[in-house]
Amino acid sequence: MKNLKHVLLTALLSPLVAMTAANAQQANNDAIAFEKAFNVKLPSIKSPVFKKDTFDVASYGAKADGITLNTKAINDAILACSKNGGGVVLLGDGLWLSGPIILQNNVNLHLKENAVLLFTADKSQYKLIEANWEGKKAIRNESPISGTNLQNIAITGKGIIDGNGDVWRAVKKEKLTESQWKKLVASGGVVKDGRYWMPSAGFLKGDTSKNASAIVPGKSLADYEEIKDFFRPNLLVLTNCKTILLEDVTFQNSPAWCLHPLMCEDLTLRNLMVKNPWYAQNGDGVDVESCKNVLIEGSSFDVGDDGICIKSGRDEDGRKRGMPTENVIVRNNVVYHAHGGFVIGSEMSGGAKNLYVYNNSFMGTDIGLRFKTTRGRGGVVENIYISHTNMKDIAGEAILFDMYYMAKDPILLAGEKREDPKSEMMPVTEATPQFKNFFIKNTYVNGAEKALFIRGLPEMNIKNINIENSVIQADAGIELVEAQGISIKNMSLLTRKSSNLISIRNSSAVNFDGFKALSNYQSFAEIAGAKTANINFINTPIKDAKQKSTFSFGAKPSVLNIK
Repeated sequence: MKNLKHVLLTALLSPLVAMTAANAQQANNDAIAFEKAFNVKLPSIKSPVFKKDTFDVASYGAKADGITLNTKAINDAILACSKNGGGVVLLGDGLWLSGPIILQNNVNLHLKENAVLLFTADKSQYKLIEANWEGKKAIRNESPISGTNLQNIAITGKGIIDGNGDVWRAVKKEKLTESQWKKLVASGGVVKDGRYWMPSAGFLKGDTSKNASAIVPGKSLADYEEIKDFFRPNLLVLTNCKTILLEDVTFQNSPAWCLHPLMCEDLTLRNLMVKNPWYAQNGDGVDVESCKNVLIEGSSFDVGDDGICIKSGRDEDGRKRGMPTENVIVRNNVVYHAHGGFVIGSEMSGGAKNLYVYNNSFMGTDIGLRFKTTRGRGGVVENIYISHTNMKDIAGEAILFDMYYMAKDPILLAGEKREDPKSEMMPVTEATPQFKNFFIKNTYVNGAEKALFIRGLPEMNIKNINIENSVIQADAGIELVEAQGISIKNMSLLTRKSSNLISIRNSSAVNFDGFKALSNYQSFAEIAGAKTANINFINTPIKDAKQKSTFSFGAKPSVLNIK
């Protein structure tokens, strides 16, 4: 009988083992192909290892009834596990209500498949602390889950972690139906200007106070209590930690950003589901800030702000920290609703480099590949390698580089109007940001408002952007402003509405090689600006390209070369 059980178990597990091995082999093949295509070497990321000892939170008095507040019991189990040399802290089936949880060294917090860790809506359980917000030191409420200066930690399992974010967030009226808005207003809180619902008067006061979250010398944490509600925490914050694994878990409904690793090293995010309501203000999926050696793979994001985002601090604070986010692999992920699928910025003042992004799909995001900054940030973003990106129904730009980020939703809400920023030459200083050396291959887009938008600064053009082997269907075509050294090779472009296929302003050394227009157009290229020079089309079978191009504001016909 024992042998029969062994045979049956082997028969059941063999396909799973074979599938896992096949997936691993495919991942290895994809990595090798990526390295060969770009002549790069992918970084190696260390994974944590844990003892097998298990500490069941129920043994420490926790109850999975959705009513009992289990903060002490869960933290006691984590502390006991760590003091014992580490192991697994187990949350079994049920609904576990808790206040803030603090991770410890060598602990794997594991949630079984039918486990839900729900953080309490009682904001008094979250104390005010000095933390970090959008790249600067700031006053915040304690995060539901946090860890600082730790090593060898993990959160795993197929359970759900819910941050109860709806009790924290403000909501714009334009993002709800009329019935949803009426229900929200009737639930309590306050309404600002007839269109912003806020959870309390304290939130409103914080929202209308200048630099409300700034740490002011001489002020104590108690001085911020009146506007405590305003300081929404991120769901998970890991600061200065090493060797981290987040795997299989669903993280959802965060008060602000869902996942925020800060100054961490050797971080793996694998097979996660990260969810926030689409209307969730600052509801990012993951913000990797000033981290080194990172792998994000096999995960799904459906959130209220940017999906997968790279950051490194804001303005002078970020430059003083001087820690770029580097050696990052992002592969085999899907991003659904988000302001951007894969994003860098805008808080990138410490720089970002050596990012390797491949085999990702963006389905209905506002922007696909989104790279944003603004004057004052400083920082250098360089050596970015991206391949095999699929996009469908992108509301804005498929690929965007913008150095005039305005800290607003990328897609206009109903009735909203914005003016283009005025072009003005400014001195180059340490606060001048730089984007350069991007290599993007094999991009396929079925539906976008615009195919490609690049807008640099007059004093610091966006430089050396290389886009190769792409097929893009979009309403509008390509717009280049203050760009230098742009190479677009083997692009097939189908525009559905725009009369101008390509717009180029104050840009130079722009090469189109093997460019194909798959639709009719009234104007091939609209070329403007006295600084525009050396615009080349090579192997481009469009006989009337020069005749159907216009030149203005100092640009001369001689800048356009058709070969």
